[in-house]
Amino acid sequence: MLTNWNEIISALPHPHILQSREWAAVKSRYGWKATPVIWLEKDGEFETCLGSEVNVGESEPVAAALLLRRKMLFGANVMYAPKGPLLSDWGHEVLRVRVLQDLKKIAHQAKAIFIKIDPDVVVGRGVPGQEGSEEDPLGADIHTEWQAMGWRFSPDQIQYRNTVLVDLTATEDDILGRMKSKTRYNIRLASRKGVTVRVGDQEDLGMLYKMYAETSLRGGFAIRGEEYYRSVWEIFAPSGVEVCPGSAPIAEPLIAEVEGEAVAGAVVFRFGQRAWYLHGMSAVTQREKMPAHLVQWEAMRWAKEAGCTVYDMWGAPNVFEENDPMWGVYRFKRGFGGEVSRTIGAWDLPLRPRLYNLYTVILPKILDAMRRFREKQTKEIAS
Repeated sequence: MLTNWNEIISALPHPHILQSREWAAVKSRYGWKATPVIWLEKDGEFETCLGSEVNVGESEPVAAALLLRRKMLFGANVMYAPKGPLLSDWGHEVLRVRVLQDLKKIAHQAKAIFIKIDPDVVVGRGVPGQEGSEEDPLGADIHTEWQAMGWRFSPDQIQYRNTVLVDLTATEDDILGRMKSKTRYNIRLASRKGVTVRVGDQEDLGMLYKMYAETSLRGGFAIRGEEYYRSVWEIFAPSGVEVCPGSAPIAEPLIAEVEGEAVAGAVVFRFGQRAWYLHGMSAVTQREKMPAHLVQWEAMRWAKEAGCTVYDMWGAPNVFEENDPMWGVYRFKRGFGGEVSRTIGAWDLPLRPRLYNLYTVILPKILDAMRRFREKQTKEIAS
C-alpha cells in the first residue's frame, strides 16, 4: 500500500472508510490482497498509476480505487472495490469512462472472473412516493452508461445501497430540532433515567461483541466471529483515540451504562468529514430507559466535534415497505431527522462469463451455509 494513500483519497470529495489503508489491513488478514490505483490529471491528460510506488508530482489526483483481490479455484480471482472507485467529479463523463475502462484492463490482467464496484453514486434522495423525494438525473445517466459498457447490477449486494444521512453542520439545538419529537423525548428520558455514555477501550471489546451477538439473534441478522470484529476495531483504534490525528480513519466504541452496567453500545467510524455508525448493540435489560437513543446522540456530538459534517447511519431498506427486513431498524434511524440517500448499488463486470454464472449460482449457497454456521456460533456465544 502507498504510505500516503489516506492523504490522497481524503483530498477527494467523498473518501470512504472502506477505501482506507486500514480497511485494506483488515481484509489482508482474511485472504484479500490490496492494490491501490490512482488516476492523475495534468494539462487535461489522465495517467493511471497502479501499485505501491506513485509519484504525484505536479499532477492532481482525480480518482482512486482500493482494489481487493482474492484467489479462487484454478488460479482465478475475484476483484472488488468496496465503496469505490472514488472520483473528484462523477459528472465528468470522460473521467468516469476512463476509470471503468482501466478497471476492466486491471481485472483482465489479474485473470479475474469479474470485478465488482459499489461507489456512493446517488440515484435519489428521500423515500420514493413521499413528499420531498427526488431522483438524481446524473445517477440515472450513469446507470444507463454502465449497462451499455457491459456492467450488470449485482445479485450480491455486499454493502447497503441506501442509508440515512444526518447533517451535522447545524447547531446541536437545530440537529435536535430536526428529529422526531419521540426521538428527542427518548434522548432526554435516557439522561433523566440515569443512563450515561462513556468511551470504551480495547478491554471492552469482548463485552461489546457478546452484546452484538445477542442483538443479532434478536434482530435476525447474521454476524461474523469475534476475531473479525476485534481485527476491525483494533486496527482502526490501535492505541486509543487520543493519539490518532484528526484526519486519520478511526473507530470509537461508545458504551451506555446504567449504574455501571453496559446496556447499549455503538462502534462509530470517521474519516474525512463523514462518520459511520457501522456496529450497534444493545442488551435486553434497561431498554425502557432508551440507552440506544442516547448513544446515537452522543455519537453525533462526537462526530461533529471532530469536524464531521455528515453522520451516516449505515443502512436503510431496499424497498421502503413494512415487510422489508430493514424496516424496524429504519424506523429507529429515521427518528433522528436524517435524509434518505439512495445509491446505485453494486455492479459486476463479468470477464469470464461461464465462471461468473457458476460463481453467482454457488456463492449464495455457500453464504447461506456460512450464515447458518455463524448463527449457531452466535447462539453459543450469547448464551
